[in-house]
Amino acid sequence: MDWRDEYAHNSFDLHCLLNSFPGDLEFKQIFSDIDEKIEQNAASIDHCIKEIQSEFSKQCPDVRLQSTTDCFEWINNYNHNPSKLPSVPHGDLIQFLKTMQDLLKNEQNQEVILDLLWDLSCQSSVSFPCTLSGTSFHCLSRTSLHSVEDQSSMDIKSTWDDIRLHLRRFLVNKLQNHNETAENPQQKILLKNKCMEQLLFLYPESEVIVKYQHIQNKLLANLLQNCFPSYSRESHLDRMVHGYQSAMLKLYSMIKEDFNTLHEILAPFSTVKFIKETYLNTITEEMAKLFEKFCELQFKENAVRVVKTSKSSSKHRGAVHALVIPECPEKGRNFSFSLHELTFLAQIIKSLLKLEKNVQELFEEMFLSLKMPWNTSGILETSQKEVVIEKPTTNGACILSEQLLPVKEATLLEIGWKTAFKDITLPMAHSILTAVEEFSTEVLQQEQNERSSAVCYTMNLASDQQIWQGSCLTPEEDQPKKIAKFCSDIMEKLDTMLPLALACRDDSFQEIRANFVEACCKVATAVLARLQERSKEVPSKAPLRNLHTLLSTAVYVFQHLTQYDNLMKETTKKPIFLVPVQRYQEFINTLQFQVTDYCVRVCATSILQDAESHHWEDYKAFYEGERCSFSLQMWHYFCWALHHDLWTILPPNIAQEILAEVLEKSLGLLASRYARAHPSYKRTPQIRLDVTTILICTENILWSICPSVQKLLNPHEYIDDKIFKIHTHCNNLFTTLVVLTSPLRELYKTFQHGIDDSGSDALNPFLDQPLYWISSITHFYPSFLRAPSAGGLTTEAHLKLLLSQPCCNWNLLLKTLLHHDGLLLRILLNSSMCTSEEQVFDGGQRSNLIEAIFQILYHCNFSPQTFGNVFVSYMEEQQLWDFLYNIPASTGMESELEVMRCLRLALTDAIKDIVRQIISLVSTGRNRDMSLNKHSVPECLLKSIPSEWNYTPEETKRKESRKGFTRLAAQAVSIVISKLPTVIACLPPPIKYFFFLSERKMSKNFVELKKAGLLVWNLIVIICRIFEDGNTVELLTGASLDRGSKEKLGLICVCLESIMREQTSSPNQMTQKVRQSIEQQKPNWIERQLLKARKLSTEGAFMTIQKSTTLEEEDIALELTEQKINTMVLDICHKPGGSEYLRQIYHIMQLNEEYLKEQLFSMNGSEEKPLPTRPLKMTLRSAKTQPSAFNPFRVHKVFSENMLDKSAITKWDWNWSNLLPNYLRLDKMTFSALLKNRWEMRKDETLEEEEKAMVEHLKQIFIIQNPSASDNTEEE
Repeated sequence: MDWRDEYAHNSFDLHCLLNSFPGDLEFKQIFSDIDEKIEQNAASIDHCIKEIQSEFSKQCPDVRLQSTTDCFEWINNYNHNPSKLPSVPHGDLIQFLKTMQDLLKNEQNQEVILDLLWDLSCQSSVSFPCTLSGTSFHCLSRTSLHSVEDQSSMDIKSTWDDIRLHLRRFLVNKLQNHNETAENPQQKILLKNKCMEQLLFLYPESEVIVKYQHIQNKLLANLLQNCFPSYSRESHLDRMVHGYQSAMLKLYSMIKEDFNTLHEILAPFSTVKFIKETYLNTITEEMAKLFEKFCELQFKENAVRVVKTSKSSSKHRGAVHALVIPECPEKGRNFSFSLHELTFLAQIIKSLLKLEKNVQELFEEMFLSLKMPWNTSGILETSQKEVVIEKPTTNGACILSEQLLPVKEATLLEIGWKTAFKDITLPMAHSILTAVEEFSTEVLQQEQNERSSAVCYTMNLASDQQIWQGSCLTPEEDQPKKIAKFCSDIMEKLDTMLPLALACRDDSFQEIRANFVEACCKVATAVLARLQERSKEVPSKAPLRNLHTLLSTAVYVFQHLTQYDNLMKETTKKPIFLVPVQRYQEFINTLQFQVTDYCVRVCATSILQDAESHHWEDYKAFYEGERCSFSLQMWHYFCWALHHDLWTILPPNIAQEILAEVLEKSLGLLASRYARAHPSYKRTPQIRLDVTTILICTENILWSICPSVQKLLNPHEYIDDKIFKIHTHCNNLFTTLVVLTSPLRELYKTFQHGIDDSGSDALNPFLDQPLYWISSITHFYPSFLRAPSAGGLTTEAHLKLLLSQPCCNWNLLLKTLLHHDGLLLRILLNSSMCTSEEQVFDGGQRSNLIEAIFQILYHCNFSPQTFGNVFVSYMEEQQLWDFLYNIPASTGMESELEVMRCLRLALTDAIKDIVRQIISLVSTGRNRDMSLNKHSVPECLLKSIPSEWNYTPEETKRKESRKGFTRLAAQAVSIVISKLPTVIACLPPPIKYFFFLSERKMSKNFVELKKAGLLVWNLIVIICRIFEDGNTVELLTGASLDRGSKEKLGLICVCLESIMREQTSSPNQMTQKVRQSIEQQKPNWIERQLLKARKLSTEGAFMTIQKSTTLEEEDIALELTEQKINTMVLDICHKPGGSEYLRQIYHIMQLNEEYLKEQLFSMNGSEEKPLPTRPLKMTLRSAKTQPSAFNPFRVHKVFSENMLDKSAITKWDWNWSNLLPNYLRLDKMTFSALLKNRWEMRKDETLEEEEKAMVEHLKQIFIIQNPSASDNTEEE
């Protein structure tokens, strides 16, 4: 719609695109909408220019303006000369001023008069003087009072000054009390904006800024007095630090509030100047006082003579007092700080650095929006640049000049607090080096004493603490979980000292920085020497667990040094800790090899050395053939004990690498030994049982060492991968089992004609099928691990893989949640019905499972069907369709269902731009006449207004505006209807798919949904509910509605609802007029817009359904690629609270692992009815909870009951006729070597004639020339 005179400015909210994933149709609608807005704005600008030209031709008929360029040039060069304008009679002017002066004695009239003066200036172009030199009231339209008698000038001036003084007191009082009158931060800014604009209307900017600065200085002084504790000898430093930190937070909130108030009113440089003089310089002065008092007491305690200079004048803010004037260069070095005092200074500086960074980011945003250069040091680069400056007018008022003038001076925003301790840099630098060295020496000595007092020394552990990493947080998969306590204590102190080095980037402070680097290097060297010393004690004097701790600690120090290097080399651009970092990297590699090599050697020389179990020549069965070898059971215990230690101490990535390498090398050893085994007839079943046990144990460990589904199912795609080697060893073991233990008749039947020559030179067939060994035992041992050709992993397998990881793997978590159309999420939602809505999460934070599931699926743009299917199923089970038809807009309903609340918030976020635009439209001019609505302008004042000003009273204008409400309502309705298609285009696909599925369930019961659809209906309903609820309007827009605005919004709601309900004959006449007005402008426009919105809401859903149907028909699983999963994870984590939602669901799944497995097992692919639901365990574990110790009895129970039923294995009915043909392409040499080890090949074995014939035939085929060699058993 085109409402040129009122709907002059149209905008498009590009932020809505950040939460969406538009398709081709959506992009087409978005670009079409942007083009339409540009055309409308261009037409509005053209219309405004024509109005200016028309008004100008009336005022200056002698000047001809032919084009728009001529109009702009004339306005730019126009010099207003009030002396040429006609004057207002003196009596009328003095009467008007005197009447105002008398009315101001009543405080209720102050707001009324302010609004009247503003309205006179805007409507009648009356220019009121704002300086002492200005004595006339200029009128830019037709009349002006300029020529008055000289003797009356002082009367007018004094009267006007008295009026201004009354109004200034009123406004200043409002500014001082704005914290009490405003209800929320947004209202505070609006109130301060209005007061500042009115003050600038009455007084020049310089005076207003000075006055406002005085107000803020008083407020700031009270804050500093209450929050900045004074330092004394008895002061508790920790309490002082807490006081300063809280003060800095409050200071920043004040700076941000003033910035948001002033940057829209003042020029950028005026805003910078105000913030610098009011806040930053005050902080500098306070820091100077603190450091002066702090150092004065330290000098007295150290008996060092202090010479103070006279204090500088209080007028010079930020001046730093000289603290020491040493008699010689070395004098200052006699003074030193303790470690506790350095910690105090570092924490104060850390708070100052954070404040400085926040302030700079605040101004960077403003200068970037104005396209002004800004460098990282906080200096606004204005040299040789053009900026807008203020230009005084002839009457003293300040206006923005259209001319662009160069400015040479630069504005520095850095806080000057760094210079406050400039004179103590030398003793501080010396103290840092000395204090850190002394502390580290003390800690290392304490650790040495603990070692000396213990026979078998187990190192004390501490959790990894990240204190100063900030944006340089280490990924969770690389973070050590436990480290040596002595190292944790030392690095914690270095973290605390780091702010001192980060603050000292200037040349004058380089000694502090250099000494900190030197201290770090010395400490790192001492810690490395201690770690190397302790690593040599394993295993003779210390357990293997110490080696894990040492490795984790070395990684911790390495990461710290790397992060220090990244933070401190911003100016030098050169690595600072190059040598220590390289030494630690070498030590980490050495330790990792040492851990792996030790574990493998333990397996080879101790655990797997089992003379009784591996006595293959024994003609007696080992425990009647119903028990596997002792060594294999101990190997299993060892692997899981190693798993426990690695998972609880080391970084997850390194832990998985070590366990995978140990498993791979031990499997290689086992494969080699069993391939060389030459069992007797009675010991042959033991070979089968042992190999089966190895394979089952390996399958159980594989879930822990594979970080992704792809690596688990397709290990051959990774070069030199340990997982692939593990599969290779398992396939070799299974080959040994088949050739050695299969019945002779079946073996002869398959291989009587020899090996398949066509494949003798080909690669081993198992290289193409690494999971062959799994598929061969699944008939007996139900494993979740299946080859991709067998359908990939089930939901149970995804859950097992996820919960077997050493930490929460975000990509794997999301893939698991989305698998099988969100099957796990449906189970969690159903179980949440039995769970209280509010649960405790990590120490008291409110946890809501439904909200977490909603927020995660809401941002899964590549899997919209999951969101739709999960929540439609939930709505169906809970019978919530009636609630979905009429979603409330209020946030205060205690009984509001969680799903409805989430839907309401999602849709409200989508239509915020529409709401703000309608509220702005309805309340245009309301801020100006708000007080006039409460108190009308007194009649006597209206009569005293000079007639030459042609002022129309607001009461008359309001009556006229009521007559024109039809146009206003039509304009508002048109805004809503015109923006609906674009709003829907910008909605994420999951929400559109959900409403599409829901509409199919509801459309039979609700006729209104057939026209525009459920999604459009709910958007309109929420808009109407917001307009009816003043609290929600205030929350979204910060605007408080008066009665008149509420009436307008109420009628707009009636119009929108009548359109949605297709009420062509509405009983409300106003509604009919509004609709007719719109139809006159553009016939059938409303219907076309609603159809367009409906099409956009259903198009994406249709595409999703068609894609899913096609894949189902082709029997193809709808799989998400790793790239898509990673994109969705990043999108979720970048949203507020996204990572916490993921972590919350992960911990709930951990707590309810057994319950989820039971539910999945009973559902059997969602075909059978699941078990009855029960409440979920929701008391979530903290990440810092002490892990439980390794329990071998629990491992034995799991091994015996869940993994390995030995008696059942011995009764497995192997299908040899299916297994053996798979080995026809086996390498002939390999088959011959294994065949030679069968018990039938022994020389002294008693065989039947038929068996002898088969054996001789096989010997001849595979060229086994020396059967007696079978007597030479393998070396054990």
